[in-house]
Amino acid sequence: MMLSKKILARHGKSFYWASLFLGPKLAERAAQLYQFCRFVDDLADGDLSERKESLEDIRARLEGHSVAAGPEIESFLQLASENHIPLIAARELLDGMLSDQTAVAFNSEAELLRYCHGVAGTVGLMMCRVLNCKDQRADSFAIDLGIAMQLTNIARDVLEDAKMERRYLPASWINVPASKISASNVACRAPVASAIKRVLDLAEEYYGSALVGIRLLPFRSRFSITVALRVYRQIGVLLQRRHLRWWDGRVYVPASEKVLLTLRSLLDLRPAAILNHNQRLHRDLKGLAGVVS
Repeated sequence: MMLSKKILARHGKSFYWASLFLGPKLAERAAQLYQFCRFVDDLADGDLSERKESLEDIRARLEGHSVAAGPEIESFLQLASENHIPLIAARELLDGMLSDQTAVAFNSEAELLRYCHGVAGTVGLMMCRVLNCKDQRADSFAIDLGIAMQLTNIARDVLEDAKMERRYLPASWINVPASKISASNVACRAPVASAIKRVLDLAEEYYGSALVGIRLLPFRSRFSITVALRVYRQIGVLLQRRHLRWWDGRVYVPASEKVLLTLRSLLDLRPAAILNHNQRLHRDLKGLAGVVS
């Protein structure tokens, strides 16, 4: 197994499962993109004293500057060149990672959505190119899938993020500091759970849009991405099934449910009309990569 696929199998189990249905060529490309995203994410969340400077060097390299940023970045640049990946999406991904290098305390839903676009909607844009999608309309829906998945991440990881001084739950929903959340303060358990429910409800809007746009993908890619969507969405379903007990730690989708969700995804391959993208979902994203103004 190639290194990129090993990294995907080890760190992105839901995505690895979905990639099994892509075929070897597309699966390898998707794994290479995941390797780049995982590399910068691990760097952003790591304990290196110079991680901010390293992220800035990577961003500068993505801008075309002659900066030594490591073989992982050079491999990504080659992948981007071969697959016409817009580097503005990669740069905005780095901007999102850089924003995590200081304490995070979002104030509004708009701030939350713009962050989700930066660290995940951009990945959807890049994945569209990797999967040979030629229909430009797919970009908007790919952004929505990335946002939905990141909202799921945020709902799942509230406790872990708080321990890193990050509170992505908007203050307009719940103005509780990360320090209280990280301590699993009993008084804040119910209010935080209520805010997590709002995150998951918001994610559902973006998952619904993504399911419409998936039909714009080539057939083989369509099934794989549908599987990824349904398996990742299940994290939120399981979190609600255990009554949003966020203080109990992460939830994981068991293999048996992945199989059932894969079979369920076959129904999504039925022909259906492709509706226009709901631009209301991008109202707060104007000026960002791939967003139609």
